[in-house]
Amino acid sequence: MQPTFTGIPGRPTAPDVAVVVDVMRAFTVAAWAFRRGAEKIVFAGTQEEALELKARHPGWLAFQDGPPVPGFDLANSPVRLRSLDVRGRTVVQKTTAGTAGALAVADARLLLCASFVVAGATAEALRRARPDTVTFVVTGDGGQAEEDLACAEYIAARVGSAGTDPAPYLERARHSDAAARLAEGVRLGWAGVHSEDVAMCLEADAFPFAMAAARADGHLVLRPVRAATAA
Repeated sequence: MQPTFTGIPGRPTAPDVAVVVDVMRAFTVAAWAFRRGAEKIVFAGTQEEALELKARHPGWLAFQDGPPVPGFDLANSPVRLRSLDVRGRTVVQKTTAGTAGALAVADARLLLCASFVVAGATAEALRRARPDTVTFVVTGDGGQAEEDLACAEYIAARVGSAGTDPAPYLERARHSDAAARLAEGVRLGWAGVHSEDVAMCLEADAFPFAMAAARADGHLVLRPVRAATAA
């Protein structure tokens, strides 16, 4: 498998196999939502679209990044997610990095969304798919986010060797600009940020499922899949 690491493409593209990485915090939140029983996650291109989808579907929840926004149920904090009952629910998610990256490569034959908590299962899904090439989309900081690149490189390494040690990759993420910004947000008392968010984003291989996105009913929809069936 030949990996390629890139930022979010400026125009929609369709690589054969794509892994979109957002560690802090979109796809950590998504993974935790599935771990807590959410049925599916619908990606929205704008906040207005997200709120419109929520309004049309009673019982759906809406998540966004940044400070809390009226009408949204969560500001993308994995820790604060623990106070929500998401069992059996559909979540609409809109973020400036993770969901934007997924929508930019929405027509890939196989589209996986990843963070450290599902890295091992994502690598297993790629191993079973056996693609010649994989495009890793590093979504943060214009494709330069160290935490996302570290996670992408860890997944790529795990495809070749299941025994790859996550520690060096987690250390890079721990000292990333994104981790520093979240810590500063805690210090400044930003709403929607929790002091334990970074730690929850740095739990490698916590869950046994990958997350695959595909078009359904006119939207890009993310679902958890066992690695054996992700391909």
